[in-house]
Amino acid sequence: MIDFRSDTVTQPDEAMRTAMANAPVGDDVYRDDPSVNTLEEWAASRHGFDAALFTASGTQANLLALMAHCERGDEYLCGQQAHNYKYEAGGAAVLGSIQPQPIDNAPDGSLPFDKLAAAIKPNDFHFARTKLLSLENTIGGKVLPLSYLAEARIFCDHHKLQLHLDGARVYNAAVALGVDITAISCHFDSMTICLSKGLGAPVGSLLLGSQAFINKARRIRKMLGGGMRQAGILAVAGQKALNENVDRLAQDHANAQYLASELHQLDGFSTDAYQVQTNIVYVDIADTIERTRLQMRLIEKDIRVTFSGHPARLVTHKDISREDINTLIRAIADSL
Repeated sequence: MIDFRSDTVTQPDEAMRTAMANAPVGDDVYRDDPSVNTLEEWAASRHGFDAALFTASGTQANLLALMAHCERGDEYLCGQQAHNYKYEAGGAAVLGSIQPQPIDNAPDGSLPFDKLAAAIKPNDFHFARTKLLSLENTIGGKVLPLSYLAEARIFCDHHKLQLHLDGARVYNAAVALGVDITAISCHFDSMTICLSKGLGAPVGSLLLGSQAFINKARRIRKMLGGGMRQAGILAVAGQKALNENVDRLAQDHANAQYLASELHQLDGFSTDAYQVQTNIVYVDIADTIERTRLQMRLIEKDIRVTFSGHPARLVTHKDISREDINTLIRAIADSL
């Protein structure tokens, strides 16, 4: 099956499966799993933080970050399109009693500082206490410039806010910018990294921050049922992903550019309105095309897509080759 729905569908390769099968393990709740400990210590050092925490998912890592930074009744600023606001089931409000204050994202994915400043609540008991600014990079496949991140750091210091990065695809951002990951991570008090998207691990995300922050997050992870036992079989996959699968993200970006160009040649498909910066392609599909029927025809050809959005989104990843893209384009043309 050729799957363009997301980069979360990647399959571990044989080398990764072998590493998982042979991973040294222990009880991670007791801090006895050597593979988890190695990953956390290495990740903290590699990204310029004091400590790291291995978590089950990006959603869990973001929730732990929000709950560790904020107390009940506090507020965090984020984008209207932010994953931890729009796509994580309202966890911060439901489980953390933390109020989100979403701001309209600018076309480039950033959050305008004048709008952020206007949203910060006065020091008055009538209001929630604004504690945190949460950014996302990449967001909708768009890369936040390093200059913007530096300004965000200054903004947060001025307003006495903490600064968190939902870095689910942060390595895509680093590769697109041509910089080391620390050029991004250096601006933030905390950061998440998803290991199971383009990096190709089967499960898991990392949360990075100060030692005190991670200690608090570890306790909350246990409270939420996220304490894992012999999790080393997953941690070694994450370690392998970070060590071996970063540089190849550039190929995903090139394939996304090619996919956008080829889609645009099809009648009823247009990618003109969307700039492809990383591995996510958006396409407008004419109303005359029956999207559901087209999806079903593609499934019959062992191709999975999601055409229901406006615009529709397709994602390239390590299991999508240039020939797979050609197969998709031919299948759409034949179906139409």
